[in-house]
Amino acid sequence: MSVSASEFLLAELRRQRTLAGLTQDELGERAHFSGKQVSAVELGTRPPREDYLAAIDKALDTGGLFVRLWSDLVKDDAAPVWLREWIEFEREAVPLRWYEPADLPGLLQTEAYARATLAGVPLPAARVDQLVSARLTRQEILQREDPPQMLVVIDEMALRRPMVNHASVMAQQFRLLLDRARQPNIQVAVIPATAGLHPGLQGGFILATLPDGSAVAHLDQQVRAQVVAQAEDIVTLQGMWETVRGEALSRSQSLTLIEEVARPWI
Repeated sequence: MSVSASEFLLAELRRQRTLAGLTQDELGERAHFSGKQVSAVELGTRPPREDYLAAIDKALDTGGLFVRLWSDLVKDDAAPVWLREWIEFEREAVPLRWYEPADLPGLLQTEAYARATLAGVPLPAARVDQLVSARLTRQEILQREDPPQMLVVIDEMALRRPMVNHASVMAQQFRLLLDRARQPNIQVAVIPATAGLHPGLQGGFILATLPDGSAVAHLDQQVRAQVVAQAEDIVTLQGMWETVRGEALSRSQSLTLIEEVARPWI
């Protein structure tokens, strides 16, 4: 029976750990991940990331075997489990903390706004359709019976940045944003323009705290998105979260500001 590249990688992870005579907890300690994380990856319930595989390679002294398998085979697997890795983390998150300095978070966007943010990007129309569809599908977690707590910090300029010739798009978007911001499980905080320059302007990020207490982060970059989970990176981003949250207005003050900015549009 043939196996996919993804299944082969998981089997090899288990085999190499066993050959080294290590338990999942022991390997996790060496690689600076929890035993639960090692178990979840080996069982296929959590997608392995390249940084995780690099740490396992180092811990088991495999000469980069797992990173090579990932780069050469798994990324292009016809049926990979983890091409949607961040979506799975997003679905598990308790809570989800999202900071955006430039535009509104994808989970709070209308279809028209999402499409407008991609206008001018040198991508085929079919690819834009896929990206918009994926963004809208991700929003389904907010409609669940047990939606996650979502803590959002946005910069005031993200609210005030107009879309030329898109008045109806802005009106629809502000209505949705106000509706979401009033939901009990969603807190939206705005960093006022009076805050001036602050460290958060370097770029947005998302932090997902998972049920086992571990955390992963999503960095959306120009070329590709990146999922990170190394402890030192998470600590840095958690510190940055506290910084931007400290610059933001309270929930009620933020809602008042959003209503003020939205008034000319709606």
